[in-house]
Amino acid sequence: MDNLAAIILAAGKGTRMKSGIVKVMHPLAGAPMVAWPVAVARQAGAGRIVAVVGHQAERLREHFSNDADITLAVQEEQLGTGHAVACAAGDLSGFSGKVLILCGDVPLIRTETLRAMVAAHEATGAVLTVLTARQENPHGYGRIIRGFDGRVIRIVEEKDATPDERSRTEVNAGIYCAEASFLFDAVKRIGNDNAQGEYYLTDIITMANDRGLRCTAHPVADPVEVMGINDRVQLAEAARHARRRIAEEHMLNGVTLVDPAATYIDQGVVIGADTTIQPGVQIAGGCRVGEGCTIEAGAIIKGSELGDRCVVESRAVIRGCRLGSDVVIKAGTVMEDSTVMDHAAIGPMAHLRPGSELGAHVKIGNFVETKKIVMGEGSKASHLTYLGDATIGRNVNVGCGTITCNYDGVNKHRTVIGDDVFVGSDVQFVAPVTIGSNTLIAAGTTVTRDVPADSLAIARTPQINKEGWKLRKRDQ
Repeated sequence: MDNLAAIILAAGKGTRMKSGIVKVMHPLAGAPMVAWPVAVARQAGAGRIVAVVGHQAERLREHFSNDADITLAVQEEQLGTGHAVACAAGDLSGFSGKVLILCGDVPLIRTETLRAMVAAHEATGAVLTVLTARQENPHGYGRIIRGFDGRVIRIVEEKDATPDERSRTEVNAGIYCAEASFLFDAVKRIGNDNAQGEYYLTDIITMANDRGLRCTAHPVADPVEVMGINDRVQLAEAARHARRRIAEEHMLNGVTLVDPAATYIDQGVVIGADTTIQPGVQIAGGCRVGEGCTIEAGAIIKGSELGDRCVVESRAVIRGCRLGSDVVIKAGTVMEDSTVMDHAAIGPMAHLRPGSELGAHVKIGNFVETKKIVMGEGSKASHLTYLGDATIGRNVNVGCGTITCNYDGVNKHRTVIGDDVFVGSDVQFVAPVTIGSNTLIAAGTTVTRDVPADSLAIARTPQINKEGWKLRKRDQ
């Protein structure tokens, strides 16, 4: 929207977080705290956004480096909210519309609330609209002082309030909608004659009233929307509310969450209808889960894409993976940066390390580890196997205890196995080695040379039976 801009106040350090990370960069349900008001400002229609930064400005600059609609204004000294807005004025030079002012540490504000606030601002012809909330315990908040006609005549910070003013329960949420022409002229005139010696943005309300201009309040229905975050206790409380919202949205879209309060789904996750998610599941931001999937208790999914009708059993961990349709990931499996095609079955207790690419109908069983392999359609390694740096064809059976010996102490080498190969139990492939198609590798074989197609490879030390040896050893 060309006539709406936003300023996000995000310069404070947040000493009560007791952290080496600036407060607004602490994660909240999968995204930095400051990303939430930025996203809501966009959704409300703000075409230009200025984030006022101070402490660890480079960290925020890096985070927003790919956001073309955001500019950063640096507040070198944190001298109050009025000073912060003044620091942003240069980046909105020439702008003549309405300006939303949001706080980087008030992340739960809803898009609908901001849109309603802007609409009310326009309808009343105000130069400034203040978002307010009713708080049973208003400690720490600035109090709203209204005139006889209901207009806002001033906001008193708690440290400057009289006992009567402190008893009021309507508080300033720190979120505003202002006409740019009034706002940027007024912040130039703010003084710092107060208990904190700071330049309070709230002083512009008095300026507007002195000029006979209208200031109004827009109450928010749910005070949770305007809760500020100052410490990790409040951060955890905000995350609980955020995840409840996320869970409700998914459920309304046709996803079954067996216990929403015990399910941890980050912002930005996409889940198809008729998927069922059991308690204790964690799904990180950016993941996509298809329709009709079943995610069992305790599964952890990060940076991954699951197709339709996948089954992820209990306590599986999936990171950076792409899964096709009808995939079954069994209990205790760990997957990282891998691709699994349709109808595959993984686990239980399997480990797919980065670079594993499994074709359709592949089976990776219990205690099988893979790394940098390509495995063709219909192949299987059912148990107790390590497959690394290998290309494996279609319909290959890999027996129990098979190992690709890919490292010679200096370099990694590759094993290549053709289609329709049967690998017996306890086989070692000493790479580099190539196995032709339709070959049988006998159990217990150590393969050190290439095997032609349609062959039997067997390499065993001849068996020697020494009869009576055990009895003689006993009698010694």
